[in-house]
Amino acid sequence: MKTYSIERKQILPISLPQAWNYFSKPQNLKEITPDYMNFKILSNSAAGNMYQGQIITYNVHPLLGIPLFWMTEIAHVKEQEYFVDRQIIGPYKLWHHTHRFNAVDGGVEMTDIVHYALPLGWLGQLAHIIFVKAQLKKIFDFRYQKLKEKFNPTAAQK
Repeated sequence: MKTYSIERKQILPISLPQAWNYFSKPQNLKEITPDYMNFKILSNSAAGNMYQGQIITYNVHPLLGIPLFWMTEIAHVKEQEYFVDRQIIGPYKLWHHTHRFNAVDGGVEMTDIVHYALPLGWLGQLAHIIFVKAQLKKIFDFRYQKLKEKFNPTAAQK
């Protein structure tokens, strides 16, 4: 199985408790997901703060408006430090996403580390080259910009 990874860092000019309060609420994920994905949380368990073992179900439309069911589990949580979500059912053969938070001068450094693999062997590898890698980059670019606008609106205008 060919495994890929993405790592993104962003410094947000907010406190660690503010960052944790925002990112530990699954319902905020829609706000930082591109509109074209028509992201919708299906499970009632997504209300409130996340917790280890939490199962969250979604519908997403990542390609050509085709709906996909996605189920993730919050596999690990260490409050105000990190949480990990992993795919149980969905479009990837493997999806393991670590969200880390670290207080730094001027705010919080947020780090996303995603390890993922696609199904279908060489067809999945071809799909990665043709569109999956670029689409994931666009999603994380969108997220970066949205967070910049939300938490540092004056810098986002420059």
